[in-house]
Amino acid sequence: MLAVIFISMPSACKKDVTAGAPEITSVRNYAASPADTLVNTITTGQRVVLIGHNLKDAVQISFNGVPASINSVLFSDTSATVQVPAVIPFPSVPAETLNTIRYVTRQGTTTFSFSIAAPPPSITAISNENANEGDSVYISGLNLFFIKQLTFAGTAITHYAESGDGTSVGFILPALAQAGPVVITTKSGTATTPFNVNDDKTGVLCNFDNVNTFSWGTSTDNSSITYPGNRGYYAVLKNDVLPAGDGTWWGFGRSINTGDVKWVPTDSLGVAVGDYAIKFEINVRTAWSGTSIYVVKGLSFDYLARYEPWQGTDGTVAPFTTKGWRTVTIPLSLFRTNDGKGTAAASLTTLLGATATGAVNIQTKNFSGSPSASGLQAAIDNIRVVKIK
Repeated sequence: MLAVIFISMPSACKKDVTAGAPEITSVRNYAASPADTLVNTITTGQRVVLIGHNLKDAVQISFNGVPASINSVLFSDTSATVQVPAVIPFPSVPAETLNTIRYVTRQGTTTFSFSIAAPPPSITAISNENANEGDSVYISGLNLFFIKQLTFAGTAITHYAESGDGTSVGFILPALAQAGPVVITTKSGTATTPFNVNDDKTGVLCNFDNVNTFSWGTSTDNSSITYPGNRGYYAVLKNDVLPAGDGTWWGFGRSINTGDVKWVPTDSLGVAVGDYAIKFEINVRTAWSGTSIYVVKGLSFDYLARYEPWQGTDGTVAPFTTKGWRTVTIPLSLFRTNDGKGTAAASLTTLLGATATGAVNIQTKNFSGSPSASGLQAAIDNIRVVKIK
């Protein structure tokens, strides 16, 4: 038995050292044939196959110094399927790390020089689409770096600050002369909003001034002291701490109810539900962490959309306030059954009816089984439905 053990030991040791350091020879696009071709450049979020030798048992793979998620099931000695990280802070990547793939296994490390390009920019949100001259405005998105040109409603923005990870750019708004989209051009491409900013006409259903369809509900005000930074009248939603399940929205201060308005053009009812969104500006001066704001068409509660910015996706609660006025965007696909938590309407016709006409009702409720954590004091203005895709 001892002889057998001693005979087998050299063989086992020899097997442990047969695998060498990793080597990458090429990169292939991860897609069904014929799209699975060799590539010369990759970009963030792209799924690729690294081709080479000794690639099994990777412990780290980095693109431009940013680690990627590893799934060893997708690795073999000659290939490794991996997704390039979705966010790479290109401006802050050290020169020696730029355009590199670093591959680490238990047997060694290799660094492969390869072109990793920043993808075109995208715009996901604008802090205040109807800001005034001198206000701070923030544009959120992806790949907002290496900016060559930025315009806001047709006016060039020449001084701005980019975040290091390319997810936002901020500036002080100059005087504007017209309505228009936001356009950002970078070294990698151009992003343009499908809607206008500084626009008091397109899709506006109620602004309490020149488009005033307000019918009944809460009070309106135009005080620049209570909620400064606005352009005219606005409505004020307010309630104290609410008992469990309290939905008496008809109480004073708890609803904004317009007359009948046309939500979308009739000839647009065939587009996808999520192509349109209801928007408004909101100003919350005191901490808000309990009452829910919801929106319904008419007094039909088959579909409603809830706005609860204090509610985290993981169930945590964080008191919410705004610094001045902020734009709220609720895609119509978020109008859902079961108190806003069920399924979306199958079509715009299902949601809005054959004529897409009815009142806009913005109301408050405590949907929880215990008293709300706070009351609510919020001003709302510029209610509109616009195309976002």
